[in-house]
Amino acid sequence: MDWRKGGSSSNVEVDSGGGGGPRFGGGGRMGLGGLIVLALLGWIFFKNPLALLDQSGTPPGAPTQNSTPAQVDPEQQAFVSAILHSTEQSWGAIFQAHGATYVEPKLHLFSGGVNTACGGASTAVGPFYCPGDQKVYLDLAFFQQLQDELHSSGDFARAYVIAHEVGHHVQKLTGVFDKVDEARRRGAPMDGADGLSVRQELQADCYAGVWANHSQQSLQWLQPGDIEEALNAASHIGDDALQQQAQGRVRPDTFTHGTSAQRVKWFKAGFSSGDIAQCNTFAGQP
Repeated sequence: MDWRKGGSSSNVEVDSGGGGGPRFGGGGRMGLGGLIVLALLGWIFFKNPLALLDQSGTPPGAPTQNSTPAQVDPEQQAFVSAILHSTEQSWGAIFQAHGATYVEPKLHLFSGGVNTACGGASTAVGPFYCPGDQKVYLDLAFFQQLQDELHSSGDFARAYVIAHEVGHHVQKLTGVFDKVDEARRRGAPMDGADGLSVRQELQADCYAGVWANHSQQSLQWLQPGDIEEALNAASHIGDDALQQQAQGRVRPDTFTHGTSAQRVKWFKAGFSSGDIAQCNTFAGQP
């Protein structure tokens, strides 16, 4: 992936640590030791960002115990900025074509822990989107774990992770988050193979594919093997694959993100069509 062909986003923040505000510059490394994959990749299993962050027991605005200044490698920050800029360009054009305005999210880089509008989160949460402040949160050490623990390497695999979280931002802007939350309050099933959480996550995968389609049309930056990198990452982070690896068994009643096959299916649906209308994961079988 020739990611340097893209521009740079002005919406990347780097955490200053200590509960203070963000600054620009800097990076770091999370040390999760020998935790199992299921714990390392807690982001795969969350019901929604609010529910996930509440599990930390930290109220919104409270300092996180492990918050440290993020020491970001300049090359990694440049990569994140280029991918985020591409999502801004692609989704800006898509929204404009539908008579709407795309509000760009911030992408906040942190190390150890972070305070968000959704509450305090440790680095074990992994990449996530908080609808309360409309920010994507990322500890760049996750990319190393993506390679080491899930054997998913390559720039486009990392770009897929960012695009998936931005897909959640698109859901926030289009009202999907609010509708799912309303359905949850009414008692609609969230977990399970047919739950709303799975459908919401698969739509974000599809939106990542839509972005990949549009970014390729405008930049021609994909290289042989790039799409396979994203599909490989998607196949390794299916609920069934992660549960089998971590627990030695699969429990469909606890699925929150979909199976490996479903995640690959919906990314491909978005990439092959480039059409958000093809991403209605809430209709029929997911």
